[in-house]
Amino acid sequence: MKKIILVTGATAGFGEAIAHEFAAHQYNIIITGRRKERLDKVKAELEKQHRVEVLALNFDVRNLEETRKALTTMPEKWQNIDVLVNNAGLASGLSSIQEGDINDWEKMIDTNIKGLLYVTRTVAPMMIKNKKGHIFNIGSVAGKEVYANGNVYCATKHAVDALTKATRIDMLQHGIRVTGICPGMAETEFSIVRYHGDENKAKNVYKGVDALTAKDIAEVIYFAASRPAHVNISDVVITPTQQATATYVVRRPD
Repeated sequence: MKKIILVTGATAGFGEAIAHEFAAHQYNIIITGRRKERLDKVKAELEKQHRVEVLALNFDVRNLEETRKALTTMPEKWQNIDVLVNNAGLASGLSSIQEGDINDWEKMIDTNIKGLLYVTRTVAPMMIKNKKGHIFNIGSVAGKEVYANGNVYCATKHAVDALTKATRIDMLQHGIRVTGICPGMAETEFSIVRYHGDENKAKNVYKGVDALTAKDIAEVIYFAASRPAHVNISDVVITPTQQATATYVVRRPD
């Protein structure tokens, strides 16, 4: 029987790459996302390229009722989840605390913290019942340190880091592994979303840097998930070679 992975926020970036990485290793895939057209496209690509079964769930992790309904009404065979990747997350805006946009704050808190909690609260009992599982939380270097104008985003990723540690303790007696994945500069939709669609600003973030790719992150997650049952990789910080901290980066000259 093929293993099953559930990936939230799988319509692009890390989530899409993670789904493809595990599908390539013959996992059946549950993908979730808000953008139905993109979700359906990813589903079709996974099925065609890897010949695995794919269940696409169109809902917003920020909505508790939608999350519960989508995950608890899955056919029984899909509830035998081996790996959960809490990937859905975002940065919105880059402002000082005194000038911050409250809507940006709400969006980040609701997605990065509450969305992760809603999904974990629903899936963890399934794993406990099945007596197996591995939970991955996608954090950030912003969850290890703070930087100017990153205030609320950094706070949400610090929360993810704390929740990962706490979840590991709670899952310990059930034999369920928990891993935190904390990327540095990775060129995905991340900065486009942060800058509210301004692609020029987003490109400048990675100028002169060989940034991480979504596939880089996916490969690390698969490696951690594929370790023997007695091995848990607890915490991984991944940066480009040109990045030492959240803000210390050596860029190539133009």
